[in-house]
Amino acid sequence: MKFTRLVSALALAMLVAAAGTGAEAQQKNDFKVAWSIYVGWMPWGYAADNGIVKKWADKYGISIEVTQFNDYVESMNQYTAGAYDAVTLTNMDGLSIPAAGGVDTTAVIIGDFSAGNDAVILKDKTALADIKGLSVNLVEFSVSHYLLARALESVGLTERDVNVVNTSDPDMVGAFQTPDVSAMVTWNPMVSEIAALPGAHKVFDSAQIPGEIIDMMVANTQVLTDNPNFGKALAGIWYDTMAIMTAQTPEGAAARAAMGAASGTDQQGFEAQLAATKLFPTPAEAVTFVTSPDLQTTMDKVRAFLFDKGLLGSGAASADVIGIELPGGEVLGDPANVKLRFTDVYMKEAAAGTL
Repeated sequence: MKFTRLVSALALAMLVAAAGTGAEAQQKNDFKVAWSIYVGWMPWGYAADNGIVKKWADKYGISIEVTQFNDYVESMNQYTAGAYDAVTLTNMDGLSIPAAGGVDTTAVIIGDFSAGNDAVILKDKTALADIKGLSVNLVEFSVSHYLLARALESVGLTERDVNVVNTSDPDMVGAFQTPDVSAMVTWNPMVSEIAALPGAHKVFDSAQIPGEIIDMMVANTQVLTDNPNFGKALAGIWYDTMAIMTAQTPEGAAARAAMGAASGTDQQGFEAQLAATKLFPTPAEAVTFVTSPDLQTTMDKVRAFLFDKGLLGSGAASADVIGIELPGGEVLGDPANVKLRFTDVYMKEAAAGTL
C-alpha cells in the first residue's frame, strides 16, 4: 500500500493543481473506483467479483466500475488526475498526493489502521536503540519513512542518527540477505518474510503507534456533493463485505481464502496479516475512531512530518498550508484551503441502517 515513485506522483499532483481539481464535478450515473493490493483493501476486489458492488450500485441506479492496480502510486496518480472518482489510500498519502495537488478529497470509509503490518527490522541486533549509526533501507517518503521517524523519536534519536537508503519494495527481501544491509523498514507481506530470516529481529512496529497509519477509501469531494448516492453505495458495499469476511462461517473462511489467493498468499497468510490490522468491521466502530480527538493528534503529526520532508509543496511556509477538516467541522491548517476531509456521514448512515 506504499509508494515507490513519490517524485513522479508529486510532479503529477502539481500539474493537476495547475490545471484544476481532478474529477469533473457533476451529477452522473457512472463511477470509477481504484484500489491496490493490501490486506485492508482486498475486500474491494472480493466485492466486485461476488456481486456486492453491483447489488449496491443497482440499488441507487448507478454503475460502479472497480479496478485493481498492481502499483499503488499509479492508482493515486489516476485518481489525482481525475480518471477515477475514488481510491484506496492511507491518511498520509491522501494528504501528500491528491490534497497537496489541489484535489479536494473526502475520506468516506475508515477501514482499519496498521497494528503491526509495518515494522523496523534489525539484523543481528535486538534493541531499537542499536539502530544508531546504521544505514536503514526503506521506501523513502513512504509511511515506512514515517514509521522510522516515530521509532527514532521513541528512543531519543532523530533521522540525523541514521542514514536512510531509498530501496524499492520488490527488492526488500533480497536486500536484507546481503551483507551491506543491517536495518530495514517495510510492510507486510515483506515483514513476515524478512522476520523469518536468520538474524532478523523486529524492534518496532506500527502496533506501537496505534491509529497513525490509517487505511481509507476516499472520493473526490465535489463528486460526493453532487452524487451522495455514490458515497452511500460505497459504504453499503464495504459493510456488506465486512459482514461476510469476518464471519466465522464456511462463507467467511472462503472469502478470506479468496482474498488471500488474490493477494498472493493463502487463507492462513491472509489471516496472519489481518491479525496485524486493526479492522473496523462495523460502521459504529469506524465512527468512534474517526470522531475521537486522537485523529486530530495523528493528523498533526502526519502533516508535520510531510512539511519537514517538503511534501506539502515547495512553496509551503508551514504545515498549515493545507486545511484538514475533521468530522466535527474543526479544521487543522488553513480553513480557506481545505483539501482533505474526514466525514462520518456515510458510516453513520450504515450504522443506523438507513443506507
